[in-house]
Amino acid sequence: MAAVAQCVRGALRPRLPLLSVALRTSPRLLCAATQQKNSGQNLEEDQSQSQNEKKVEPSSAEKLLAEEKAKLEEQLKEVTDKYKRALADAENVRQRSQKLVEEAKLYGIQSFCKDLLEVADILEKATESVPKEEIKDENPHLKNLYEGLVMTEIQIQKVFKKHGLLRLNPVGAKFDPYEHEALFHAPGEGQEPGTIALVSKVGYKLHGRTLRPALVGVVKD
Repeated sequence: MAAVAQCVRGALRPRLPLLSVALRTSPRLLCAATQQKNSGQNLEEDQSQSQNEKKVEPSSAEKLLAEEKAKLEEQLKEVTDKYKRALADAENVRQRSQKLVEEAKLYGIQSFCKDLLEVADILEKATESVPKEEIKDENPHLKNLYEGLVMTEIQIQKVFKKHGLLRLNPVGAKFDPYEHEALFHAPGEGQEPGTIALVSKVGYKLHGRTLRPALVGVVKD
């Protein structure tokens, strides 16, 4: 046993200085380890902070994008409204222009028709002025002249009708201020008040529009 103990002590003697050296250097090692640990913790904190900043930054960017999107949507809405109003205005202008063109086609001959009405009035007065009892075979010249005037009057009324010009002879009709012009009150036995008893001058309408009102005498209340 004593020999064994001596062998053990002999084996441990060379290693004792190394152990002592290790014990002397252990505080430095511990300090370095502590610094590495602290550095690792700081690195982890920096990484977590950068991650938090990255998380914050996308939220701010998203907010800016949302605001920009809202602005663009509002601008798009305004442009769309303006475009629709412009289309509506253009359509209204087109319809008004088309209506004016149609009215010009219909009523462009209005002044010409008014001039022809004077001719029709003269023909009517000429036929009315011929004594009916004088229209006989014994007076062939007067008869032929009268028949020619009547035929001319009929033909001119056909031409008027072809172009939308209609004759108004409203005897017995109700007075209408849009179509008739009352010149005097006339007695009318058995007729309702406001009824047209006499027509002094016939009227005319061009495509439904009164071109010249009829001059009439109306039954008084």
